[in-house]
This record gives sequence, C-alpha cells and structure tokens, in this order.
Amino acid sequence: MIITFSPTRSNAPLTLSRQGDVLTINGEEFDFAALPEGATLPGDAVRSDWIAGEVSRKEGRLHIPLILPHGANAPGTTRHPEPITLNDDGPVDLPAYDIEEPRP
Repeated sequence: MIITFSPTRSNAPLTLSRQGDVLTINGEEFDFAALPEGATLPGDAVRSDWIAGEVSRKEGRLHIPLILPHGANAPGTTRHPEPITLNDDGPVDLPAYDIEEPRP
C-alpha cells in the first residue's frame, strides 16, 4: 500500500492503521480488497472526507491519496510530505502535526 498526502491546515485529528487491503482511518475501516489490478476507484466513491482522489491498484499495490492535517507550525516534511509505502500491518506513523514551541 502506498499513501500519498495532500497537506491541509486543520485541527481535525488523523489516525491510520493497515491490515492487508483494509485501511482504517480514524477508526473507520475501508476495505479495498475487491479493487482489481489496474482498476481505479473515484475518490468520491469512497465515503470519507480523508480520501483526496482516486484509489487505484498498480503492480499489486494499492495507491491511496489522503488529506494530511497539520498545525500552524508544521515542519516542512509535513507541509511537503513524501509518499509512504506500507509493507506491514498495524498503526501508521504520520508526519509530525506541528512543531512544539519552546516554553519560556
């Protein structure tokens, strides 16, 4: 599974977990097992505000574009994130939401 991100300033939290072809977004499961090789599913066919475009399967891997919320002080790696490849099941580490400001 390959996830690409569309960074967006938002206070909404995002948690992800993967189990095979199932991506869990904030506790809601999305099962893409029925998507065949070479097929594309329009983003609006997936009932989630987090899906940022077409979901496809290429060379056996799901490609899923997601909204990535970030804070006002998010680091550059969050504002311009690289795609992530998920090879293992379990929770997904996301880019940092914000940079903590030092306390006076």
